[in-house]
Amino acid sequence: MTFLLAVIIGVLYAAGTYLILRRSMVKVIFGLIFLGHAANLMIFTVGRLTKGAPAFVAEGASGLTGAFADPLPQALILTAIVIGFGVQAFTIVLFKRTYQTLGTEDLDEMRRTDQLPGGKS
Repeated sequence: MTFLLAVIIGVLYAAGTYLILRRSMVKVIFGLIFLGHAANLMIFTVGRLTKGAPAFVAEGASGLTGAFADPLPQALILTAIVIGFGVQAFTIVLFKRTYQTLGTEDLDEMRRTDQLPGGKS
């Protein structure tokens, strides 16, 4: 299971990096989404995958014994999801406003800011 997740994480990182380097704003947004999901899966995988073993200490016991799920990576992932959503929402609004101002979604065309479309300066 860990090997499969490692392959999926690698594919998501590769796809995210590839999409961020494209010229279209929509592809950049999807690249950010893929990178966010890859980071979350990596944190989840590093935090040891244990099925059906919550991190509860039994009454009268002095500590945890055996395999147990670590709750810290799960809390980090929840925080990362919220932060990732905020970054994605900000990026979408920023690109929308940029498209309204410049009239193009091509990132190479956006570099020519000397003169705006329609003869506006």
